[in-house]
Amino acid sequence: MFPVGLYLLALVGGAALSAASLPLWRRWCLRIGLMDAPGHRKIHDTPVPLAGGLAVMTGLALPILAAGLWTWLGPLPEPFAHAVSHGLARRGWQLAAILGGALAMLGLGILDDKSDLSPKWKFFGQVLIALAVAASGIRVTLFVESPVFSYIVTVLWILTVTNAVNFQDNMNGLCPGLGLIGSWFFAWHAGVEGQYLVASLAFLFTGALAGFLPFNFPRGGVFLGDGGSHIVGFLLAVLAILPDFYSATSPHKWLVATPLLVLLVPLADLVSVILIRRRLGQAVWVGDNNHFSHRLVRAGLAKPRAVLLLLFISAFAGAVTMIP
Repeated sequence: MFPVGLYLLALVGGAALSAASLPLWRRWCLRIGLMDAPGHRKIHDTPVPLAGGLAVMTGLALPILAAGLWTWLGPLPEPFAHAVSHGLARRGWQLAAILGGALAMLGLGILDDKSDLSPKWKFFGQVLIALAVAASGIRVTLFVESPVFSYIVTVLWILTVTNAVNFQDNMNGLCPGLGLIGSWFFAWHAGVEGQYLVASLAFLFTGALAGFLPFNFPRGGVFLGDGGSHIVGFLLAVLAILPDFYSATSPHKWLVATPLLVLLVPLADLVSVILIRRRLGQAVWVGDNNHFSHRLVRAGLAKPRAVLLLLFISAFAGAVTMIP
């Protein structure tokens, strides 16, 4: 049975918790000075609280912890019991690794927001988190039966997607919007394949981003911050691995390319920006204004329209993956 009620509860619950917690996190950021100051490449002229990642993490983590505690204390009510209990029995440790990885990415990003970490230390932290996720059993195989290959490809995938999405945190609404669209399509792919826990996690993440988005787009009263963009990228990378795009019901091996379409905009932007920086002799990790969003604005689009165009392209590419 397709647990529509469970998915709706995850979607609405994630959104409600994220939105409700954001004003509290905003005040906390103001108190401790976790702010994004104006700068030469910034789009704002006053400091903005970096509370988005904390709110999204709240909308994601609290329902997961509540479901785990409820399952441990006693059976969940139907129709949620089978979907959640069975999923936790099969993937409980993996879910713990995902939640722990998201928290670690949030912490790494907040450290960067506060102390401006050097690229090598930030990269080192990302590698450790990716290795921990791979060790939990969440790995890319690409039909190659080699643990070493699987670990290498998984770590490279998580690093690539995390940083590609992190690069999209350059205009109001772009990074959370791309995260929302990506997680929505990964949720549906997992649900169609009967992977109820994966689908529930993806819908929960979709809801958490939806709860934050109105605070960020179009006016930008609150930002995700590096912590928030790290969470978005990390979870999209993991959600791209978890569904069985190739299975008995979907026997076409080309379907493993589905994540590339769902994540088309951030991945294409990453490649484009790296090529431009290499051509100009710049370090690939040093930020600039050559992302798709910046180029669309230079071409004459207003910033909100540039963001909406990129989100439309992302949604269209994701919709293509749903065609039978």
